[in-house]
Amino acid sequence: MLSPWSRPVPAIFTPRALLLDMDGTLVNSDAVVERCWQRWAVEQGLDPAEVLRVAHGRQGHATMAVLLPERPVELNLADNDRMLAEEKTDTEGVVPVPGAPAFLAALTGLPHALVTSADEPLARIRMAAAGLPLPAVLVTAESVGASKPDPEGFLKGAAALGFAPGDCLAFEDSGAGIAAALAAGVPVVGIGPRAAAHRPTAHADTLESVTVAPGPDGTLTVTVG
Repeated sequence: MLSPWSRPVPAIFTPRALLLDMDGTLVNSDAVVERCWQRWAVEQGLDPAEVLRVAHGRQGHATMAVLLPERPVELNLADNDRMLAEEKTDTEGVVPVPGAPAFLAALTGLPHALVTSADEPLARIRMAAAGLPLPAVLVTAESVGASKPDPEGFLKGAAALGFAPGDCLAFEDSGAGIAAALAAGVPVVGIGPRAAAHRPTAHADTLESVTVAPGPDGTLTVTVG
């Protein structure tokens, strides 16, 4: 048994705004993602496990470019459109990650944005399927010219909320997302088992161990652990 002195010390941040990834961070959509990417992997003669290792966090066409670097861009974009259409009609198994409903409820009236590699229709579908409120500020695939791990999405999210990147705190689950946030100069809390290996600023097993409270000076007190 751990003594009181050996318990991990909580990480405490005082940002002014939060930038939230969706898939894997707020919404567990792994079942849908795995079904779609396994089909695509088989079509391309690739190992589905290797495809899934790369797929999380990126836009679909960016994943394809990593896996098949010599493949024409137009084929990747066409497959990306087809897969997005499939994902929009498949919500079986889409649920909130543990702690997401209470976490988002605590953000009511506080500055926060969704920064996701999904397009806006898919983001709306998945958040609704998981029974989660959609933030007022959205940075989606249509908003950026480059997919995560490029920092553009997080930079645009911070700008849309009216804050410098260093005044924000990101929440992410994937290697691509964590790299994007850090490249933008945004400290990042990694959520879930995928995040732990990618050196986020802090890590939480679930959102259940994260609390957010507004401070009197316009900052937020975010406690992780």
